Amino acid sequence: MSQSVDVDELEKDWSELSDEFRSLEAANQSYQELHERLEEMQEKCTKQIQHQRYRMRQISKNLKTFMTKQRLTHTNKEKMTQLEKSIMKRKAQIHEIEQGLPQQNSRYLKIILGDVNVSILNRNDKIRYKDEYEKFKLILNVIGLLLSFLNIVYNYRALELVFLFLLVWYYCTLTIRESILKVSTIHSGVLFVLSILNRFSSRFKVNGSRIKGWWRLHHFISTVCAGVLLVWPQGEPWQLFRTQFMYFNVYISMVQYMQFRYQKGVLYRLKALGERHNMDITIEGFHSWMWRGLKFLFPFLFVGYLFQFYNAFTLYHLTNHPDATWQIPVLSILFLILFVGNSLTTLMVILQKQTERTENRYRLMSLIASKRQKNVRPTNDDEVDGGKGDADSAKSK
Repeated sequence: MSQSVDVDELEKDWSELSDEFRSLEAANQSYQELHERLEEMQEKCTKQIQHQRYRMRQISKNLKTFMTKQRLTHTNKEKMTQLEKSIMKRKAQIHEIEQGLPQQNSRYLKIILGDVNVSILNRNDKIRYKDEYEKFKLILNVIGLLLSFLNIVYNYRALELVFLFLLVWYYCTLTIRESILKVSTIHSGVLFVLSILNRFSSRFKVNGSRIKGWWRLHHFISTVCAGVLLVWPQGEPWQLFRTQFMYFNVYISMVQYMQFRYQKGVLYRLKALGERHNMDITIEGFHSWMWRGLKFLFPFLFVGYLFQFYNAFTLYHLTNHPDATWQIPVLSILFLILFVGNSLTTLMVILQKQTERTENRYRLMSLIASKRQKNVRPTNDDEVDGGKGDADSAKSK
């Protein structure tokens, strides 16, 4: 009797579970339909964005042609100025819309991952991914700092290879992660101080594509440097450079920690301000309080750049060593390229930012002056009207 009761209860449980499964099937069907609808709408929005940009290019081209060939009246000039402002505003609006649409992978990601789309569309997911990206760099930075200290204290080839292999893996991983961040929007490192400024690469895009191009290039140079260091054979030249290189990494790790703390502050402030693109905190949207924090880091960064030059100088002298291998001149050239590129690019950013601050200051002063003039004019008009009223009343009397 108990067995039959148990079987009946099991059949009842299975019947309830079957009803729940049918509900799951219905929910899954709705999900599939919504997903297909979502893909259709994404494709539609993408096509309309392309159409908008094509038409805006045509309008801008005709606008420039008209301005160069025609003598414009004051009214036409005002209309064309307003049209240019409207075009700039429309471009910004389209950029905002694009943040919620999937983007195509870069060529680098296509080579590594194929055509798999890695766009992060959810705003909160973007923030979490960016936060995890920063934590990843901090953890690897701490590990690299410990390994650098151990390599200073102990001279073991196995320990050196572990550290150098970590650098190669670190930079290869960062190139992929940063490419995903770039697709989703939107370096730091144990080895080179230039990586610390890399997180500002796309942020400086507003100041010119050539700056952005350098920061994209330098990270791959860092990967090559780490690979060359890994295959540098054991010998007297390596031993002469080894200690200096480890001290260099210790300094870079300390600067990287300061950079991480600064970046965490940027992330927190953007969240508090309610900025739309929290992923852009280390790449776009160069706010004034970001500039103040960056100015604090500039002396440490330039010391790191000088350290890079010193590494290149030391390696250049090691090329005359009887046991010198091809890795020495290659590393010397790479360190020199990184020093020159980092120093010039950072100086360009400083000059451009100072120019922008000066221009903004003059704009603010002119805006304040124009507002004051507007406030003064109504007062004068009231006084004139009041005087006329008094004269009229006197005549009537």
